[in-house]
Amino acid sequence: MGRVSQAQAEENRRRVVQTASRLFREQGTHVSVADLMKAAGLTHGGFYKQFASKEALIDEATAHAFGELARLYTAGLDQHAGQHDAAQQALIGTYLSVEHRDSPADGCPVAALATDMARESADHEARRTYTQGVGDFADWLATEDQDGITRLCTMLGALVLARATKGSPLSEEILTAARAALTAAG
Repeated sequence: MGRVSQAQAEENRRRVVQTASRLFREQGTHVSVADLMKAAGLTHGGFYKQFASKEALIDEATAHAFGELARLYTAGLDQHAGQHDAAQQALIGTYLSVEHRDSPADGCPVAALATDMARESADHEARRTYTQGVGDFADWLATEDQDGITRLCTMLGALVLARATKGSPLSEEILTAARAALTAAG
C-alpha cells in the first residue's frame, strides 16, 4: 500500500481525534486504540504514525471536545443576537434535555469525562484542559444573581443522575426539576 499524501494524513488525524472525542465521551478513555481506529475506519498500525501515545490522543480529543462546547455557547450568543441571558437559558434547556441525556458521545465533556479526568494526574495535559474548560464554562454560565459554578454543578449533577436513572420516570423528573430551578433563577 502506498504512502498517503500530507493532506490525507491530516484528514486521518482529524478523523481519529474527532472519533476519539466522541468515543471517550460515550465510553470513557479506556477505549482501546484498536477499537478507536476501527471506529475511525483506519488501521491500528496507522495510530503511531499520527500520535506518540494514547495519552497524546486523549489530550487532543479532550481539547477537541471542549472546543466543541465553546463553539456551542458562542453559536448560542450569535443565535440570540448577543443576548447572553437568552443564550444561557437556551443552552440550559438543551443541556437538561432528554436528547442530551441520551447522546453522551455528542454531549458535554464536563459530564462525560469527569470520572476519567479524576483518575488522571494533575500534570496530565488532558486534566489541565478539562480544568480550564470547566472554569470557562462556569464563567460563561454566571449571572449577576448566581455564580456559574453553582449553575454548572446543578446542570452536571442533574445530567449524570438522569443518565444513571434513564428508563425510569425519575430520570425525566430530574431533568425537569433542574431545568425549572435554573431557568427560574436566570
